[in-house]
Amino acid sequence: QVQLVESGGGLVQPGGSLRLSCVASGFTFKSHAMRWVRQAPGKGVEWVSEINSGGGSRYYADSVKGRFTISRDNAKKTLYLEMNKLKLEGPAVYYCEKATSSRVVTGVGTDEFGRWGRGTQVTVTS
Repeated sequence: QVQLVESGGGLVQPGGSLRLSCVASGFTFKSHAMRWVRQAPGKGVEWVSEINSGGGSRYYADSVKGRFTISRDNAKKTLYLEMNKLKLEGPAVYYCEKATSSRVVTGVGTDEFGRWGRGTQVTVTS
């Protein structure tokens, strides 16, 4: 079955960096677009970034553009999110999500992604 295991979260000071990873199994990773979303306690899910199956097309929310980098290693079946210049904000759980189909197109605002992991918590605090 599909599994997505996120890791790399933690406590970091403003201006610091973290690298999140998401190891995938149970499906043909190289054929599916992937994305990162986050959710703070009591708030809705916020889309952060997405990447197409080959890794050549990447998209970011305005709130993270220029600071976060999404990437993937299809040989390792792993998705990454490099987060730099983190801003002071409360905790949020970051989830990686898989496109529901290999036909899902990125960059068009589609919500055709599913979640199969527990997420990893990131807290930026002084």
